[in-house]
Amino acid sequence: LSLVSAMNRVQLLGRVGQDPIMRQVEGKNPVTIFSLATNEMWRTGDSEVGQGGESALFLCNLGDVSQKTTWHRISVFRPGLRDVTYQYVRKGSRIYVEGKIDYGEYTDKNNVRRQATTIIA
Repeated sequence: LSLVSAMNRVQLLGRVGQDPIMRQVEGKNPVTIFSLATNEMWRTGDSEVGQGGESALFLCNLGDVSQKTTWHRISVFRPGLRDVTYQYVRKGSRIYVEGKIDYGEYTDKNNVRRQATTIIA
């Protein structure tokens, strides 16, 4: 019997893009916010299969390496984790983040409706 009907879970390993900031909106709990960059790398082009010692096969990728960087907005609400993140995490730090995806909407200063994707850690 499984009680889980759905799951919203994200695991990221990357580098922090800016020193975390702590914000507090009146009447709400503070939140620590920072950006995290993750890199995805792959080879494009042809592959070649070769044979090594003792009949071992190996795959040689002859293509170019391509890379894509994705930026993620991370929000930390839990009091202990929020404070440690704010105090010790710095721009360039390599960290692991686990949380859930949150989709939201807001209206910017030009009265334009925007969508935002945030990882809640």
